Amino acid sequence: MTQENQADLAVHIVDHPLVQHKLTLMRQKETGTKDFRELLEEIAMLMAYEITRDLPLEDVEIETPVAPCRVKKLAGKKLGIVPILRAGLGMAEGVLRLIPAARVGHIGLYRDPDTLQPVEYFCKLPGDIGERMFIVVDPMLATGGSSAAALDLLKKKGAKSIVLLCLVAAPEGVRTVNAAHPDIPIYVAAVDDCLNEHGYIVPGLGDAGDRIFGTL
Repeated sequence: MTQENQADLAVHIVDHPLVQHKLTLMRQKETGTKDFRELLEEIAMLMAYEITRDLPLEDVEIETPVAPCRVKKLAGKKLGIVPILRAGLGMAEGVLRLIPAARVGHIGLYRDPDTLQPVEYFCKLPGDIGERMFIVVDPMLATGGSSAAALDLLKKKGAKSIVLLCLVAAPEGVRTVNAAHPDIPIYVAAVDDCLNEHGYIVPGLGDAGDRIFGTL
């Protein structure tokens, strides 16, 4: 996608060389399930590093084996990870590697093949939802319907701080989420050209869920 076409999209593109290299490997149709799954986890961890760079810090006094010192630590910000089932599970593990103390919720949505609209079938979230920053993960931001619906649900449940983390987006999906949730930052590794008539991202990488779990 050209820079001119990206100009009207409110989205953060994580262009770290390792992220872009691993994404290229994932796009290749010959990449098998094992490698695809491992690459997705690695990219999710790298991208989570990027989106957490502004977490608040506080000064604390500690003692090293050599001497006392004043250092920094996270200022009590509670984090949560919410994969959109099922493909989001492939990113959740990568984010948890970086933030192992995070709580994990789950939102189950599927896209109706005829209407392309999201249908909710499951929702389980941490009890202290209003006190956490939530990272919603889903590899593909295609039409944007499922992501927008998941963000709607989180807000209705009381979430006040949310970030959407995806691997590949279509411009249509970014615009949908921007319009429904202009307050929520979107982080992606790439914004591709468009959606095809079946609602798949072009060039994309195929059906992420099928490639993660080896299904058809």
